[in-house]
Amino acid sequence: MEWKITDGLTNYNDAVAFMEARVAAIAAGEADECVWLLEHPPLYTAGTSARIEDLTDPDRFPVYEAKRGGEYTYHGPGQRVAYVMLDLNKRGKDVRRFVKQLEEWVIASLAEFNVHGEIRDGRVGVWVRRNDKPLTASGQPAEDKVAAIGLRLRKWVSFHGISINVEPDLDHFSGIVPCGITEHGVTSLVDLGLPVTLADVDTALQKTFAEIFDPVGA
Repeated sequence: MEWKITDGLTNYNDAVAFMEARVAAIAAGEADECVWLLEHPPLYTAGTSARIEDLTDPDRFPVYEAKRGGEYTYHGPGQRVAYVMLDLNKRGKDVRRFVKQLEEWVIASLAEFNVHGEIRDGRVGVWVRRNDKPLTASGQPAEDKVAAIGLRLRKWVSFHGISINVEPDLDHFSGIVPCGITEHGVTSLVDLGLPVTLADVDTALQKTFAEIFDPVGA
């Protein structure tokens, strides 16, 4: 499997074009699986469940139709995006298990920095409790989203993937209702008080990947 790490900011359409070509090659047995770690310039993506009313500032940044699952998501500098191109033909063809593995991968990577990520029914992504914030209107503890997950499959090969907020400008999320959730907010590792870099997160992602995903053919 190839790990591809790109410095600087990668154009979104260029990234999609790469994924489309790589997924086709993997499906044809002509290329290895690939995880691509990168950053995008500031932009919003609309998943297949996106509602136009959740795009509250449509002129702020470019908006792209992502054709992945989910709603509106922000990408930008300081956020590590991991595009995951894996062949589920060789990994059991179990979409639910694969999504669970992506969630576990994010949680295991966050744990490398002593951050306790959690999954919530009805809320996509990975969340952290904010005991330092007031209770929500419903009286529940405040929780902020630290990572997003959005997936697409073609011929049982995955693309798109996950994003972890390392040190993005959190104000950039205000132009959308992230993933349709209004009661909870968005955070980052640096916002949580951790002096973490993208390179640190890359190391954690690579270390924990093998712990979560079985080798092809296993």
